[in-house]
Amino acid sequence: MKAIAYQKNLPIEDKNSLQDIELTQPVATGHDILVEVKAISVNPVDYKIRASTPAPEDEWKVIGWDATGIVKAVGDKVTLFQPGDKVWYAGDLTRSGSNAEMQLVDERIVGAMPKSLSFSDAAALPLTTLTAWEMLFDRLEVSKNDSAKSILVIGAAGGVGSIMVQLLKQLTDLTIIASASRPETIAWLQDLGADHIVNHRNKLSDEFSEQNLAQVDYVVSLNNTDSHLVEIEKVIKPQGKFGLIDDPEVLDIMPFKAKAISVHWELMFTRSLFQTPDMQAQHDLLNEVANLIDAGKIKTTLGENFGTINAENLRKAHQFLESGKAKGKIVLAGF
Repeated sequence: MKAIAYQKNLPIEDKNSLQDIELTQPVATGHDILVEVKAISVNPVDYKIRASTPAPEDEWKVIGWDATGIVKAVGDKVTLFQPGDKVWYAGDLTRSGSNAEMQLVDERIVGAMPKSLSFSDAAALPLTTLTAWEMLFDRLEVSKNDSAKSILVIGAAGGVGSIMVQLLKQLTDLTIIASASRPETIAWLQDLGADHIVNHRNKLSDEFSEQNLAQVDYVVSLNNTDSHLVEIEKVIKPQGKFGLIDDPEVLDIMPFKAKAISVHWELMFTRSLFQTPDMQAQHDLLNEVANLIDAGKIKTTLGENFGTINAENLRKAHQFLESGKAKGKIVLAGF
């Protein structure tokens, strides 16, 4: 089967950083389903792993953690799917990824693909949807029916933010303050349902003052958390909740002590990494969001389609994502 993989951690400008290869097709056993991959999307985790995690000696490493496809075979313990089903999923950080024609994935972290979306449109959503949902409802436990409460989402125009704003709009009564800095990303977030937009290039406290915005109950930081931390402390209420998903080298949260602000990490791979008892929650969550999409309440966050799934196009996708200029998700489809 065709796959895109690497052996050495190289800059994305290097042609060997991602290469077209052929691999043996895997066989489904246990809770695994074998999926014929139809479309994928690219996430920051892709370029972080490509740049830092070496392949085993004399082997190829296939990455990619977002896919849609068709179930071709199922393991002997599978109960949730059968061959022919259309599925979507983000996968497992410890296993071979979705940058291949065929992929094994545990049924418990796979959902039934939205019926109203194409493979490409649906591929933009699984990882970011899981991240956004788990952050809001599992980690921060945001209030769904309290219109007096508010949330600030920093870096909201990217993949996670784009779905998070929609989930907040459709499933909660919170006032949504989103941060963006460019005209096109501001318009994007307004269209997705943000109530207020602040510019994270400026001091958040100044932006709040200029727009007469009160301190918020929740803050979610999706990128550059270390540079925003001082300002986050200023705009969050005492006893507020703060969540983050990025990887700051240092995270000094001592300024949060006086306000008794709680800190919450989100990693959507945690359930599969540790085979947690509630692992199937991701199956249920993806199915619930698929229903919201089919009901017209959530739309795809596809930003750009970079074409066929091959090494050249994936290198371009990684490079564009690394530039920080992406709006919505980058998708590739077909081999």
